[in-house]
Amino acid sequence: MKKALSAFILCLLSFNALSQQTPFEKSDGKETATYAELIDFCKQIAQKYPEAKLMEYGTTDIGKPLHLLVLSKAKDFDPASVHAKGKAVVLINNGIHPGEPEGIDASMMLIRDVLEKKQLPDNAVLCFVPVYNVDGMHNRGSFSRVNQNGPKEYGFRGNYRNLDLNRDCIKTDSRNSLAFQQLFQQWKPEVFVDNHTSNGADYQYVMTYIATQKDKLHPQVSSYINGKMIPLLLEKMKSRKFEMIPYVNVWGETPDKGYEGFNDSPRYTTGYSTLFNTIGFVVETHMWKPFDQRVWATYAFMQELISITEKDAKEIVEAKRKADEEVRKQITFPMDWKVDTSKVETLAFKGFAGKIKTSEVSGLDRLYYDRNDPYEKHINYYNYFKPTSTVNKPWAYVVPQAWGKVIELLKLNGVKMKTLSKDMVMKGEVYFIEDYKTGARPYEGHYNHSNVKLSIDTLSVQFYKGDVIIQVDQPVNRYIVETLEPQAIDSYFNWNFFDSILGQKEGFSDYLFEDLAAELLKNNPDLRAKLEAKKSADAKFAQSAYAQLDFVYKNSPYYEKTHNRYPVVRLLQPVYLGN
Repeated sequence: MKKALSAFILCLLSFNALSQQTPFEKSDGKETATYAELIDFCKQIAQKYPEAKLMEYGTTDIGKPLHLLVLSKAKDFDPASVHAKGKAVVLINNGIHPGEPEGIDASMMLIRDVLEKKQLPDNAVLCFVPVYNVDGMHNRGSFSRVNQNGPKEYGFRGNYRNLDLNRDCIKTDSRNSLAFQQLFQQWKPEVFVDNHTSNGADYQYVMTYIATQKDKLHPQVSSYINGKMIPLLLEKMKSRKFEMIPYVNVWGETPDKGYEGFNDSPRYTTGYSTLFNTIGFVVETHMWKPFDQRVWATYAFMQELISITEKDAKEIVEAKRKADEEVRKQITFPMDWKVDTSKVETLAFKGFAGKIKTSEVSGLDRLYYDRNDPYEKHINYYNYFKPTSTVNKPWAYVVPQAWGKVIELLKLNGVKMKTLSKDMVMKGEVYFIEDYKTGARPYEGHYNHSNVKLSIDTLSVQFYKGDVIIQVDQPVNRYIVETLEPQAIDSYFNWNFFDSILGQKEGFSDYLFEDLAAELLKNNPDLRAKLEAKKSADAKFAQSAYAQLDFVYKNSPYYEKTHNRYPVVRLLQPVYLGN
């Protein structure tokens, strides 16, 4: 009887151990978890370990919640309490592109291992988004990643609305992004990781990485990540046989000629996290390396990053605190960036020779990488960026309540604001959109603007009870300025939030306006002079009667003053708002 009982217990223990294995492990590294398997795994973890808690944030576009699994050695799952105790928060995001599932499987094993082996950090709390693009994970197949070496089946890049969620951090078209921003702002991570898989050129590395661009990150944080964290990560990963190199930002050419760093603007998750002085990494495993190697490389990266964060938690937390405080007082803000080609560093790069042979498809020359011809040589790496334009912050912005989505997104991202309790006229700087470029084809559901040219005037503007005023004295100043200044690369204006101001609502009939225009010119010598100067400088304009009438109209009292007027007003001086 005792032998039978012992055998039963042994069998039960064996079954329990097996039940904790992931689909990746059960398939010998050939398969990735389904959505049902992933969420069931997280629920089992939360039920089994008091140090784990599974939370839900909002709903995604497919109608299912966005989950967050939090691991806390102290069993403290209150973000405010965690930060008050000086703990560093590490947020790891998986499956923003579910066809790149390494982070999903690596996180499942890492979560299980740190709990089973009692290796949770003392000085850090770990937050895992099991899968961000819940929608895309349900759209499972074997063919959408044509160049990828496994797994057998995987999810799809687009979500239920066919949006790339790694372009949605500012425009926030998806409910996924709304939920993600909610949890990000609640937990305010010091360290953020977004797990991905890369394509492009071939090389010897299983993993590359994008670190938050050093010139765009606040110096308090940038000095730590670049002076200490990255060198240590590179050393640790090399010792684990997963030597890394910065993301190989090369398309259509071979990397042996050198390459540039990645400009992660705020539409991307790490560009978004940069606005809040968070250390950010995008992990990019190479899609043509075996799937199991890619998963284990991701596992190793997360494990080493957590170890470093645990050791340096006090330094990391203090660097972000100082950065937040300095951003509160910061005066000048960059609007966009470009590579500074006058500054260059070198990388010891391990690649494969790029060669040319005849295509069996077209009969023309084609590029291929010869894995039988590896090389190691030093190449140029251009990772210094400089601002292309800057702006000085105002004392405050006034946002009319009509632009409700703008106000809601600002609130979602921790922006403090006051609501006008009465109608008021306020004097401030007003932008007029003089010119801009718009994409010929939609990009992520928008016809984006760029190359915005502005004129500026100081005007008294009528505002109404319910409009909001946003003082620019907050730790989230970068988010405020980079979304509300229309010339910024990922401003709300460039994402089409304010397109209705670009439409002229009233006009003139030329045969009726002719006499009035003549009278206007007769009574306004300055306007006549401006017209003649325009005709002299522009031959096409000089041959167009309608263009000249339009010129007079737009320089007359009859032209609507709100056409092309950006509705967000910059207040340069404090305004008394009353009680």
